[in-house]
Amino acid sequence: MRAIEKNKEVRGSLKWIRRAVNEHTSLLNERIKVALGLRSEGLIDWKSPRADDDYAEYGDDAFLQLLGIKLTRYPLKDFWPYRGPQWDALATLNGTGVLLVEAKANIPEEVSPATGASRTSRAKIDRSLEEVKRYLQVDSRIPWSGKLYQYANRIAHLYLLRKMNGINAYLVFVYFTGDADVGGPSTNAEWQAALTVVKGVLGLRDRHRLSPYIADIFIDVAEIGSIL
Repeated sequence: MRAIEKNKEVRGSLKWIRRAVNEHTSLLNERIKVALGLRSEGLIDWKSPRADDDYAEYGDDAFLQLLGIKLTRYPLKDFWPYRGPQWDALATLNGTGVLLVEAKANIPEEVSPATGASRTSRAKIDRSLEEVKRYLQVDSRIPWSGKLYQYANRIAHLYLLRKMNGINAYLVFVYFTGDADVGGPSTNAEWQAALTVVKGVLGLRDRHRLSPYIADIFIDVAEIGSIL
C-alpha cells in the first residue's frame, strides 16, 4: 500500500492537475466525457489529488483501495512489482467504472527514464509488457522498457484492469498547454505531433484493442490559472 503526499508548492503538470481536479472540475469532467464518448450525465467522482487529502497521489495496492476495486482474476502483485505507477489523478465513474490519469505540461516529460527495476522485478515487467504487446499486435522487437517506459506501463495497467480483470477502466492523458514556466507547448498541435512520435516509436496503431478506452485531452493553463 502506498499513498505519497506532495508539497503544495509545485509547478508544471502537478500544479495544473491539482487545480483542474479541485477548482475546475466541471471543465475537466466535460473534456473527459467528450473524449471518451461518455454520457453527459455521467458522474465523475475524483478521489485524488484532493485538497482535503493533502493532494496525495496513490500507487500500488493503495490506488486500487482508493478506487474500491479488487483484482480477483489476476492480482497486481502477479503482474507488476512493488513501486509501480504513481497516478497523477484517480476517479470513479458512476460507481461502475474508474479513471486512471497521467498529466503532462511539457514534451520532455513524455521521455521517462528506462526502468531501473531489479533483475527479478525487471523479468516480471518485461513479461507483462510482452503480453500487452501481443494483445495490441505490437512487434515484439519494439522495446517498451526504454525511454518511453512510463507511457507503456500506463497502458499495461489499463490492460490489467480492463482485459485481465474485467473492470470498466479508462486511461486519460491530460496535456496542458501554455505553461511557459516549464517550457510547455503553446498549442494542441504541438502535443499531437509529439504524441504521434511517441505512439509510433512504441508501435501503437491509431486504432487498437485498448484505444476506445484511452483519451488524450488538452487544457490551456489560462483556463485554470486564476484560482489557487
